[in-house]
Amino acid sequence: MSFNDIFIAGSGFMGSAIGYLIASKTKANVVFFDNSQDALKKAQSTIDKIANTSIEKGFLKNEEYASITTRIKYLNSLDEAAKADLVIEAIAENINAKKELFSNLDKICPAKTIFASNTSSLSITAIAQVTRRSKQFIGMHFFSPAHIMKLLEIIPGIDTDKNVIEKVKSYSESFLGKTVICSKDMPGFITTRLGLVLINEAAFALMEGLSTAKEIDLGMTLGYNHPMGPLALADFIGLDICLNIMETLYNGFGDPKYRACPLIRQLVAAGHLGKKTGRGFYEYNS
Repeated sequence: MSFNDIFIAGSGFMGSAIGYLIASKTKANVVFFDNSQDALKKAQSTIDKIANTSIEKGFLKNEEYASITTRIKYLNSLDEAAKADLVIEAIAENINAKKELFSNLDKICPAKTIFASNTSSLSITAIAQVTRRSKQFIGMHFFSPAHIMKLLEIIPGIDTDKNVIEKVKSYSESFLGKTVICSKDMPGFITTRLGLVLINEAAFALMEGLSTAKEIDLGMTLGYNHPMGPLALADFIGLDICLNIMETLYNGFGDPKYRACPLIRQLVAAGHLGKKTGRGFYEYNS
């Protein structure tokens, strides 16, 4: 089963890449929503850059991209969601913001519309409860960059209908070319839980003087064949986001093994959030 009209709520890099993936892999109409007109302009620029890279590498033709652009809209109103078969939310990892968005969308979208959140750690069940369609609410956790990374983690809420799970899974595999894994709706799901525990432990190792950041990362890239070391990955994600996720894990499980490393807290307090601020575990040139 395919979806003809898809509404992407949130036009940051993740939302932009998800929308480009869908528009380039299918014939669906894709609407990007954001409150900020500047954010929408940036999304359009991001999608142009992604497409131009694909054209330069021979994966896409100019005329194909011209056709894709006719099926994409950039809007700062939720009204177009009334036509959506599928809504994918990709806004900030803040449960109250997500709840407010989905509560508003629930009043606009027809009963058939499936709601999906791209959250990497928050409860799908809790977010779904602000709507009247918890049976049609699911987590679709894409990985960045969404148009390249093969994995998609699907998370049903406690009420999600089995047919919805199968529709989303089949669509993701058959039309988007993703390899799908499914997780129960527990804090951090599979990938975020395991990935952030590694990042947090690497931060403890650095704080304790076990080794340097570079050598800790080399140990994982060369010894375990990880494409990126955990500390470099944390800088890429954003240390503020890593801290929020660790707090979600700690609050969700109540287990001290998920306590956030004090070094991460210290760097966040200092405003050293990783690549986006020029400094985190490493320093970056502007």
